[in-house]
Amino acid sequence: MFLPKYPDNPTPPSTHTHAPTDPAPARRGFASLPVDQKTVVALLVGGVVLTALLAAVAVTAISVAVTAVVLRSLLRDQHRR
Repeated sequence: MFLPKYPDNPTPPSTHTHAPTDPAPARRGFASLPVDQKTVVALLVGGVVLTALLAAVAVTAISVAVTAVVLRSLLRDQHRR
């Protein structure tokens, strides 16, 4: 009853065949950048500075959160008296 109904004849193969007219263009690689000692040092210093800034932001956020919790508990004790 709920079986699919298949066509009697299979669909004929496509008559269109795709043939590229132009060969694929040769891909160029990325231009090679000269990497010397100054470049490596600059990248390392930049990474250290960014890591230090991220750590400073994290420490500041944690200290602000702790301060907020302490102030909240102090103010709650004041309202109870």
